[in-house]
Amino acid sequence: MNGFKSGSLDFACQGRKVQVCMPRILVVEDEPDISGLIALQLKRQGHECHCVGNGLEALPAAIANEPDLVLLDWMLPGLDGPGVLKALRGDARTREIPVVLLTARSRTADRIQGLECGADDYLTKPFSPRELNLRIEAILRRSHKVTHVSELRLGAWRIDRRNLKAYFKEAMLDLTSTEFKLLATLIENPAVVHTRADLLRVVWGYSDEVHSRTLDTHIKRLREKLASCADCITTVRGIGYQFTA
Repeated sequence: MNGFKSGSLDFACQGRKVQVCMPRILVVEDEPDISGLIALQLKRQGHECHCVGNGLEALPAAIANEPDLVLLDWMLPGLDGPGVLKALRGDARTREIPVVLLTARSRTADRIQGLECGADDYLTKPFSPRELNLRIEAILRRSHKVTHVSELRLGAWRIDRRNLKAYFKEAMLDLTSTEFKLLATLIENPAVVHTRADLLRVVWGYSDEVHSRTLDTHIKRLREKLASCADCITTVRGIGYQFTA
């Protein structure tokens, strides 16, 4: 992948050209399949992404490309995650860059070690794309570097977050605000299986499945409004729901 320097998009707005700078993220991960999936998810959310697979490459890449955030794996060839963290925090040019440590280590002692080395957050593998997105947005918001992408497109689907409108083949769907949020959440992560608990937490803010019936009712109504496109929302028995364009 190329570096970050072209990390912006041009939009036409009322006859004027508007440039929107997108958050730039450095992914330090030695597993190509994992880094590829993360990069794909980040691009879907409107981020610029650059990947390196060796801990020794992390500091030079951060200095050269000035990312807004670093996603850092713990187990890396050359130099492990804590070592990379110390290098980043020890250089004035990278000291302030937020870092999220990604690791399969789930022990409390490992989490403490990562945070003591200077990580801003700690995410245990496996993690859901939605959780990763929320962690990234929270950190970028705190560092005043978050840029909200107001429109999302997936095939014939268009989600206008600013006005809470959803379109299929440019025909506007008649949705309530909750139905819009539910559909937008599913479309943001196509082909990902969303657990019932995740949807209840993200859309309604519920922390348990006591309100599962609410989710089922809204899914039913949403499918009815999608009519011929209803089969885009599939039920994954015993787990939750999935959107396929």
